[in-house]
Parts: sequence; structure tokens; C-alpha cells
Amino acid sequence: MTTINTSSSVSGGSGGGDTGSQTASISKQIARLQEQLKSMAGDTTMDEDQKAKQQQMIENQIMMLEAQLAQIQQQQAEKAAEMQEASKAADTGSSKLADGVNRPTENNKLNVYI
Repeated sequence: MTTINTSSSVSGGSGGGDTGSQTASISKQIARLQEQLKSMAGDTTMDEDQKAKQQQMIENQIMMLEAQLAQIQQQQAEKAAEMQEASKAADTGSSKLADGVNRPTENNKLNVYI
């Protein structure tokens, strides 16, 4: 009988871990599980019922890992959008500051009455 060791220990959370290493780890786990699926096709030590159960279990694990990967990618996209919004807000905020030349400060304001 073939034993299949699968562990999916990916820490979720908004503050922890490098997302690049998390995605790489999840991708490796998915590739490893897909290799196990391929090797199970030629396995003659298990009967068909056991093989079907193992395949279903591995496919479920792959689906869960793909969902985690999609969630991490979505978090990365949201974080990038927030960073872009923050940098855009910082750019527009600094351009509105009075510099005394084209946008006069209170001390450099000139009131002309004719």
C-alpha cells in the first residue's frame, strides 16, 4: 500500500510572511501533489476504490492550495492598489502646498487694488 504524505502549512494573515515565498511554497506543494496524482495512475498496489479515494483527496488538497494562492494574489493586488492610491494622494498633496512662487504663501501674497 502506498502512503502519501501531504502537508499544507501556509500561514495566512495580513501581517505575516513574505508573500513571494508563500506563493512559491504553495506552487511547489501543488506541483508535488500533481506528481503524486500522475504516479498513482500507474500504481498497482492499491485497488481501484482506494486509488479513487486517494485521487479525490489529492485533488481536494490541490483545490484548497489553489484557493490559498488566489487569495494571496488578491491580497497582493489590493496592497498594490492601496500603495498606488497612497502615492497618488501624496503626489497631489505635495503639489498643493504653497511654495511662494506660483502658489503664494500667506507671507508672499500680493494684494493689488486698482
